[in-house]
Amino acid sequence: MVSHSGLITVMQRAVRKAAPRLRRDFGEVEQLQVSRKGPADFVSMADKRAEQTIVDELRNARPDWGMLLEEGGEVAGNPNKPRWIVDPLDGTTNFLHGIPHFAISIAVEEKRPDGRGEITHAMVYQPLNDEEFWAEKGRGAWLQDRRLRVSARRDMSESVMATGIPHCGRGESESWAKIYAAIGPQVSGVRRFGSAALDLAWVAAGRFDGFWEDDLDIWDTAAGILLVKEAGGFVTDYRGSDRSFERREYVAAASSIHSKLQKLVAGAVRS
Repeated sequence: MVSHSGLITVMQRAVRKAAPRLRRDFGEVEQLQVSRKGPADFVSMADKRAEQTIVDELRNARPDWGMLLEEGGEVAGNPNKPRWIVDPLDGTTNFLHGIPHFAISIAVEEKRPDGRGEITHAMVYQPLNDEEFWAEKGRGAWLQDRRLRVSARRDMSESVMATGIPHCGRGESESWAKIYAAIGPQVSGVRRFGSAALDLAWVAAGRFDGFWEDDLDIWDTAAGILLVKEAGGFVTDYRGSDRSFERREYVAAASSIHSKLQKLVAGAVRS
């Protein structure tokens, strides 16, 4: 059994408290697909219920910490303490359509001496198959009790990349098309599975060799970024700097692939 800090235990309790209801709700959504009203309102409620369950668990454990919530927004806490960053249902569109690919994402952000935030603890949990990806700064990334390492592939032509595709006003289609045109011919495949949190967790696990996407919120990516870094990978913005959260741009991959992927993205954006 791998030992971990009390914070990881708190996160485990929170995701496992919310998971059974999400699984039940997902079963209901599959039935609602055939109804005239559709499942959208039901999914919105499922999202909020999951978030409230997680918030209650986290607040019980650390009552003076602040929170940044996808549904509930920013909740003030002691400014000298860390804060939780929570996405109770990453992959909502998948959930809405009965596609079994979504996750709960929780991260801890602490203030560095220079005032910038730093992610120190992370968890991405897939309720349907009970995969629990977690990481602590300086202590590695894990899937349950198995240590994670990013892919060892070096050749872009053997690599599979993950991304998101602009939709409903999210992201710029023209910019995305340029990036895809630069990357697509160089790689073995590109996947768009609809959950950035799981995409990043899968990069950490070596299932994907790399990932790029922009216009993402911090609750989509905070946990996944720490997972990739603690699994030996690199995460930058499109320009290659460490300002991903500020610019809302992400290139994540193993070191042998990252520089190649980042250069392709940067070149496409410049063009």
